[in-house]
Formats: sequence, structure tokens, C-alpha cells
Amino acid sequence: MTRELSRQVRLFFVAFLLAGIGGNGLRGPLEASAQAAEVFVECESFDEPGGWKLDTQFIEQMGSPYLLAHGLGEPVDDAFKTVNVGQAGTYRVWVRTFDWVARWDAKGAPGKFELRIAGNTLPQTFGTKGKTWGWQDGGLVNLDRGPAEFRLHDLTGFDGRCDCIYLTTDVDATPPPADGVLTEWRRKQLNLPASPAERGPYDLVVVGGGYAGMASALSAARMGCRVALVQDRGVLGGNGSSEVRVWAMGNIRRGKFPRIGEIVEEFADQATKSPGRYEEFGDELKERVVLAEPQIDLWLHHHVFDAAIHENKIASVDALNTQTGQVVRMIGDRFADCTGHGWLGQFVDADRDMAPDGRMGMSNMWRWDEADSPTEFPSTPWALDLVMEDFPYPRDHHGQWFWESGFDKDAIGDAEAIRDWNLRAVYGAFNAMKNRDGAADHKNAVLTWVAFVGGPRESNRLLGDVVLEQDDIVAKREFPDGCVPSTWSIDLHYPKDEYADKYPSNPFISKAVHDQRVDRMYGYPVPYRCFYSRNIDNLFMAGRNVSVTHEALGTVRVMKTCGMMGEVVGKAASICAAKQCSPRDVYEHHLAELLELLELPGKARRSTPSAPITIDPGALPRASKYGPPTGVDSETIEGVVIDDRDANVEGGWKAGSTGRRYVDYGYHYAGNGSGAKATYSFTAKESGVYRIGLRTAPFDNRSTSAPVEIHHNGDVTESLVNYQGSEDGEFVEVGTVELKAGGEVKVVQLTEGVTGLVHLDAAQFLKQ
Repeated sequence: MTRELSRQVRLFFVAFLLAGIGGNGLRGPLEASAQAAEVFVECESFDEPGGWKLDTQFIEQMGSPYLLAHGLGEPVDDAFKTVNVGQAGTYRVWVRTFDWVARWDAKGAPGKFELRIAGNTLPQTFGTKGKTWGWQDGGLVNLDRGPAEFRLHDLTGFDGRCDCIYLTTDVDATPPPADGVLTEWRRKQLNLPASPAERGPYDLVVVGGGYAGMASALSAARMGCRVALVQDRGVLGGNGSSEVRVWAMGNIRRGKFPRIGEIVEEFADQATKSPGRYEEFGDELKERVVLAEPQIDLWLHHHVFDAAIHENKIASVDALNTQTGQVVRMIGDRFADCTGHGWLGQFVDADRDMAPDGRMGMSNMWRWDEADSPTEFPSTPWALDLVMEDFPYPRDHHGQWFWESGFDKDAIGDAEAIRDWNLRAVYGAFNAMKNRDGAADHKNAVLTWVAFVGGPRESNRLLGDVVLEQDDIVAKREFPDGCVPSTWSIDLHYPKDEYADKYPSNPFISKAVHDQRVDRMYGYPVPYRCFYSRNIDNLFMAGRNVSVTHEALGTVRVMKTCGMMGEVVGKAASICAAKQCSPRDVYEHHLAELLELLELPGKARRSTPSAPITIDPGALPRASKYGPPTGVDSETIEGVVIDDRDANVEGGWKAGSTGRRYVDYGYHYAGNGSGAKATYSFTAKESGVYRIGLRTAPFDNRSTSAPVEIHHNGDVTESLVNYQGSEDGEFVEVGTVELKAGGEVKVVQLTEGVTGLVHLDAAQFLKQ
């Protein structure tokens, strides 16, 4: 090589370096010579988010996570990041955002914010243009080479949003659309490698970290599986997290397999209301329970957006780090879709269904409180135009589940608009309380929390070998693989009539219509075949996207029930791993083994799917078919105790559960003229003299003199009983009887002619 040629080569590479260093690093030499310098910043990667919230709910619709200025009417603290500018020059600035109320042609722009770069505030105000996500021109800025601070400055506190910022020295260029998830242009700007980092192989990859996903991961890991648990948010729990604050419903630990639900009980919230308080949801506890399992790799802040499928089996999923944009490919032998929306099933074209209309909607709950002095709230001309009579008053400072909309909207494609409509309703209601006809009564009222993460109820349902219907549940149709007890009524939501009339395009208040024919104590056993895909050979599902009809979804969709589905899926996955078989094979060839695993405590574990099983200390006692007692556990009381549920009852008894001083699950009561009668039957295992007692109650409306009969060896002994017991309740003696082993006695409580109520709770047979 000549000296002159060597000099030209060196100059060429210097030019390459100068042209190629920018927000997206080095490019090839031919490309660099023709391209302008660029800087690209994903807002979710900001070093300090300030008061801005990371919103990951709508990645599939708009292509990316974004930052949201959710300040409830108070501008939030700045988000900022220091960015290295590779080349000095004049740059045109583009910001991906939009005016979030413009889709309804609403007055004003509540989501306004400014962008400050290297200490300079751009003259353009952002969040003021466009009905959908797009690029807003920010004008020109002169930048030196080196570090420059980018700062988002919120102006309103009303949900301004920013996805990313793009700068280019080609001041006439327009950036391309960026609606797809990790488009090639965005990938290039972020300098991401052509191939993602690979992790695994896993025995089970669980997508979605709500109750169903957590329970699936914990159950599989304790049965020896290596598990990846992938969650797109920074907290676990889904609707049952501090972000959404829906208290967990559905009775657990009961029915055919009362061990199911023990894992759910380890992390379930203790909320006393819905919406509950932040601390009641135990975000830290949920994460701690998962991290305690060495077999689980927890991937928070990762959104699964793609999947590879080969010969009808999923081979891997790609997950986007919602903070850095990096992609991880998770390789697995089987997968569980616990996303609620059925995203994974949708990516691989699993058979699925969605009600064409009349679906249940999304709720964004809220709460307000009273300050010590008068407060102000900004006027909201862009919100729904409401006065006090236009919405149900948020009593007890709670905007509850019925602040719900989106019934006939596209639950997937219109998800962000549904959430935003809910926000407009909440802000419009609070504006009425503060600035309109409710102002005199709410001078000290302050808006303290509004869920920006929506609580959806219904979208895709993935179809399995059984599609459970309402008639199956009501008729108590028995399936050989029936296992998960569904105890919630068939609870379907519809727009409340007056709101459907006034806001026909999208009512924002709902009503619940209950079919009460579900057994709330024992539960309806949902079959295992609802928990795996009928056409994707290694896909499980748990949660509200399981294989049921729209009507049946009304009972299985509550969180504790969804969590129990996950417990079954995890154990089935361990059988698949041990036998190298499909989820369908578990039903067809290994059902007995699955049902045996369902009898294990939640704290049973093994090191591999084929290793011996051990039980951890602290395992819960096996509950009865009616679940753990809500009152005094009869097992803790001396002698043989027979609960009122096991008595033979006739006539008009009424159920009660006041005070929790009762035995086991509640009590019954009846008065004169009810025709009520109850008979306890006891057979002695040992010969001896037995003292017979009946449980009383500390209620002054109970009878002090009610007849009781003891039937033994053809003789009848009568006595009068005072049912007004002590504050703690007690057993009052009604007689003694001598029995031989195998001998029987009957105790009959009568109501005819009594003054006051007869209390039916439990009978005690105590050997003297």
C-alpha cells in the first residue's frame, strides 16, 4: 500500500467515525457517508423518571412502552436522562406523542408538556396535536458534541405521554412510523443486535405475572420444573396489585381437591375494600414468595411480543425489556399463557374466541380523601361534562368496580382509548365535586389515587378440549378431570341503563347481573381440559383467557379462582416434563397421577420432575370440602363436634355468620311457626358416658327456653335450652347418655311454640 493510499484510507475511516457516532452508534462506511447524524432516546430508558409513570399496557397497539405524567391535576416532577451527542450540529427534534383527548374532539389539551435539551426549552408545547400516536415536530436545536441532558417537563398533571425522542441533522427528514413492536427502524436506532440473547431451555415459560401466572410458576417450580416467569410490569399480581387494587375474590381450599389454593393463600392480598389501600396488596410479599424459589427466573419489566412455532409447538418467545429495549429470547419445552388477553395464543394462532359484543369492560378505580383545609382542583373542560346527578356518588371515598366502560369496543385494539375514557369520566366527576354543583360540600376534597393501569375483564378466550358453558356449571355437570372450584356467582357486567341512554357510544358505569345458582361453598369443579390449547401442542393457559364461553367466564374470572388454575397447570407441566408428553397426554394417559398431585400440600416440593416429594415445614392442614373454617375450627374443640351443615334440617331455617364466634362456617336460626327442625346423629366409636351440648350465641333475640329431644334406644328425653350464650359462645349441656361402641343417639332441636329464636350451630359429644 502506498503512503498516499494509506493516508486516504485513514481519512476515510476518520470521516466514517465522525459521521457514524450518534444516538445509534457506528454504521457501515458507505451508509455513514450519506447519512446525517442522529440521536434517538426511548423515554422509558430515562435515568430518572421523576413523577412520570412507565405505561406498558398498550405496547401491542402503539409499538412501545411510554412515560405517562399521571399527576391527578398536579404537574409531576421532571423525567430526565443524560445523552451523549456524537456530533455537533443543528438538529431537528421529533417527539412521538399525541393529544389524548383529540380522538373525541374534546376542548383543550390536558396532556401538555415541554422538552428541555441541554438547558434549552424548545418553543413547541407537546401533547397538543394528533388523534393517534405520531411524530410532533419540535423545531431546531443547536447541540455541541458530548453529554446533553434531555428533560420532560409536565405542564398539567393530566396524563401527558411521551414515547421517544428523535433528533437528526437532516432537518428536512421525517422519521418513519413506529407503530409496530420493535420495528426495524427502532431496532437500528437502539443498536440492538440482530439476534437476541437466549435464555433457557426452561421446562415451563409462564407469560403474565398476575395471580394465574404466579401460581403456575410457583406450582411448577415446586414440582421440580425450571421456570421463567415473565411480567411486563415492575410488580406482580396483575389486577390484584397495588397498581389496580382489585381485591382477590373466589373461595379457595375446598371442593374435590381442597389442597388447591394453598399456594394462592401464600401471596393473596388482604384488602378490606375494593379499591383497597396500597399496603394491603403486598407487592413486596408477592415478589419475595417468587424469588424464594430457586427454580424460577423472574423477568420483571419484560413484555413478550413474539413467538416462534415449529410443528405445532412453541419453541421460544421474544420478550422486550420495557426499560432498555433489549430483547431476550426464552426457549422452552412448554408455555403458559397467563396474560389475560391471550397474547401468546394470539401470536401462535391458537384457536380462540371473543364475544362479538356485550363484553364486560375495563375498570379504572379511584379514591378521594379529605384534607385539613380547602383544596383546589383544575377545571377540566376536556373531561366528560358531568354534574353530581350524572354519576354514582363515590361513597366511603371510593370509586368502585362499576366505573367501567368499553363493553362494545375492541377490547384489544381500543384498549388505550377505553382507559382514557375512564380517566375522562373520573376527572369529570371530581370536577363536578370540586368546581360545579358539588363544590360547597367538597371544599377539602382531594383526589388521592386513580388507577392508570386498567382492570380488564374480558377479551380473547383460548379454546381447549373442553369449552365450559353456563349450563355445565348450573347443572353441575361432572367431568372426570374437574378440579378447580369456581365459587363466584355467574357475574356478568352490562352498562347501567341510565348511562347507556345518556352515553350510548360508551357508557362508563356498569351493573352486575348475577346467576346465583353456583355452589358458593363447595364450588363447581372446572375441568383441567379448559387449561390447555386444543391446537397448539405445548400451550397451557390459566386466568381469564381459559376455555370457557362468555357466560361461564362470569364465574371463573375472579383472581383466586384464576390462581388455582395456575396451581393445576404447574403440576400438569411437571408431569409433561417427567414423561416428555403433551398437556393433552396428561389427561388421556396420566390423569390419575395429576389428581394425585392435586392432593399434595402447596408446600410439597421435589428437586426435579421425577425426584421424590418432600413436604416443607409449615404446610397447611388439609381443609374440608367446604374450605377452611371462617369461625371456630371444630377440630380445635374437645370431643366430637358435628356442625350444623351435617345436621338433617327441615323447615324454614335462615343462615347467619355474624361475629365469627360460630363453629366452622356459620349458623342457622328459626322461630315459632317456621316449621324448622334439626336432627344431629352421633355414633360412638368407643363405649362410655357422653355429655351432649349445643352451641349457643351471644344474641339477646335467642330463645331462653326452647325444647330439645334426645332419642336413644327407643326412649325420648326432653329438656329446655337457653340459647343466649356468653360473648364467646359456649356449649350448654342438654343431657348425658351411655353408649356402647357403635351405639347411636339423635339430638333434635325444635322451634314449635318458642319465644325468640332457636340457634342451630353445632352439637358436641364429649366422652366423660
